[in-house]
Amino acid sequence: MNELYELPEGWEWTKLGAVCNLLNGYAFKAKEYVEKSDTVIIRMGNIRPNGEFDAEHKIKYLPNKYAIELPNYILSEGDLIIAMTDLASEMRILGNPTLVSNLNGRTFMLNQRVGKLYDFNLEKVVVKYLRYILTAHQIKDYYKSLGGGGLQINIGKQQILSVDLPLPPISEQQRLVSKLDLLFEKIDKSIALHQKNMDEADLFMGSVLNDVFGELEEKYDKDQLGNTVKIIGGGTPSKNKKVYWDNGNINWATVGDMNVETIKKTELSITEKGLEESSSNIIPKEAIIIATRVGLGKVCYLEHDTAINQDLKGLLPLNDKVNIRFLFNYFKNIKEYLINNGTGATVKGVKLDFIKTLELPLPPLQIQQKIVKYLDEVSQKIEKIKSVQKDKMGALKALKASILDQAFRGEL
Repeated sequence: MNELYELPEGWEWTKLGAVCNLLNGYAFKAKEYVEKSDTVIIRMGNIRPNGEFDAEHKIKYLPNKYAIELPNYILSEGDLIIAMTDLASEMRILGNPTLVSNLNGRTFMLNQRVGKLYDFNLEKVVVKYLRYILTAHQIKDYYKSLGGGGLQINIGKQQILSVDLPLPPISEQQRLVSKLDLLFEKIDKSIALHQKNMDEADLFMGSVLNDVFGELEEKYDKDQLGNTVKIIGGGTPSKNKKVYWDNGNINWATVGDMNVETIKKTELSITEKGLEESSSNIIPKEAIIIATRVGLGKVCYLEHDTAINQDLKGLLPLNDKVNIRFLFNYFKNIKEYLINNGTGATVKGVKLDFIKTLELPLPPLQIQQKIVKYLDEVSQKIEKIKSVQKDKMGALKALKASILDQAFRGEL
């Protein structure tokens, strides 16, 4: 960690590498994935941002032969694994540790850029204590600083093992684990309840959209999207050329920016040169963008002119027969349809021709405007409910971070 603080008597600062070792995963090739088997590949996406292990996240299967050929890369229930890469286009997980679970009779294989901690010195460290300490924000900040903060952050084995840990005696580690288990169980139950409330709010909004557009499809003619909307693609300037990124002043959107309904500011920006010398394009403000590959089904409204990457498409009405906010709600309504029609071996997506053939019900513009007003009113109420739940969840997560900080300073 950047700054080492004074520890209680009997505690010591210890490098992670002094109490365990790390095995980086094997570089399995995507072309070798199979449709179904008893052998599951564990990738970074299985380590969720909240530190939980999700065995079913975008699950991919390997030929069963790998379990015989590469036994060192087989994971067991309770193994401690850690993410060694982060992407700005995804939810940040660099340094996240998690315990492997829910094997359900399957063989889990460790993929590259996911490390397994092993060979623990059990006379000095309790594995579950280690899992807790590695979630501390100071340690995650340390790992990010080693990666340089670029578009893609990678850290290696020696960097992972180089972090300093506050290590109390074994008996104190056991006491802290028991106390943290008890406290976090209660906090996590509360967080799960707030998440359930948010999910139910989304389900209600989905049912409203489904009712509205179901009625429209019965009453009005439809036309293919390719006849009513201009579709604009995007791209990514070379990550190796600083002139495309340094001091950029053009918003550049990825699916990582699409966790809101209206994008006001993107995480990354590009320069004029980056825009000119890449396949990225500017989508004008008050248009919408959709995710057609990574994050398939997401849709956002743009508050400002924004460039986009190759996983997104910008949509602009070709004439005044389509209200842009009506189009926005149409895509919110067909999100699951898009997801269910995604194709691809590794990342599911839909092609431009598929988007063009989508059929949009076209009531008169005045009717569209009334529908937009109604849906916006419902959506605003839903978002207020979700905002309260998010705030409560944020406060609970901050409480967890505070409790961890106390624990690792010997104050819990």
